[in-house]
Amino acid sequence: MKFYDKGFINYYEDYVYLQILSAGTVVLDLKVYKDEVCKDFLQCMDSSEFNKQYINSTYEKEFLYNLLTQNQKEIIFRDKENGILIKILKD
Repeated sequence: MKFYDKGFINYYEDYVYLQILSAGTVVLDLKVYKDEVCKDFLQCMDSSEFNKQYINSTYEKEFLYNLLTQNQKEIIFRDKENGILIKILKD
């Protein structure tokens, strides 16, 4: 998955809601829990399976949740070995 546009991250008690927009149109909706990720509100999968399909199977189960819940204005994750760059700039 490659996205270079704006989005929203909303924090709730037990999950993080991530929405990516391109030209004002929603291109990705994710509810990220510690143990599962729900794509487009209907299709949920175990976090390990999500990592395997979309990121990298070697990442820890809670990788995406932990990344999104970092309390920093700028989050940069770079994995040169697997060609993965995740950059989040919070307003």
